[in-house]
Amino acid sequence: MRKFILISAAIILVGLSVILIGYSQFSSSERSSTTTQVGQMKLESSAFEHNGSIPSKYTCDGNNVSPPLRISEIPSEAKSLVLIMDDPDAPVGVWDHWLVWNIPPETAEIAEGQEPEGVIGKNTGGKLGYQGPCPPDREHRYFFKLFALDTQLDLPPETADKKDLEAAMEGHILGQTELMGRYNRTGN
Repeated sequence: MRKFILISAAIILVGLSVILIGYSQFSSSERSSTTTQVGQMKLESSAFEHNGSIPSKYTCDGNNVSPPLRISEIPSEAKSLVLIMDDPDAPVGVWDHWLVWNIPPETAEIAEGQEPEGVIGKNTGGKLGYQGPCPPDREHRYFFKLFALDTQLDLPPETADKKDLEAAMEGHILGQTELMGRYNRTGN
């Protein structure tokens, strides 16, 4: 009987150890994901919150001007920033609304309706510059993606598209963040 109790106790201890090890790994990964948020790049807008509605002013239904953006906590080693705005919900596939590269890393703000200092690339519509949300069918998500690079990029703005930009960025990304807004034309 004593042997049975010792074996049972040993099994319980091993089981508890496994549970505690799993819990500590879960807790430490959760702690590290929480702490990695501190000190990471940030991209925010005073016009809408992350996952919030983009006001029609910044769309094809309004003035079609770019929203104000605030940039912070850029890695000190950054040589340039890249801004990409795209819509993965477009019926034709991902629609690129805004491509800008070689933005100075000290840029802290992009004013409403302004192109940031840097090289303005060609969007899916074939134009240079910002093209606001204009979903044809339902609510779409619009991702403003900001990348810090360890270099400046040498791309021709007249012909470079997002595929070219992403290829040129490969291996040079020091950090990234994104701001996502939603827009639905039927809500206006």
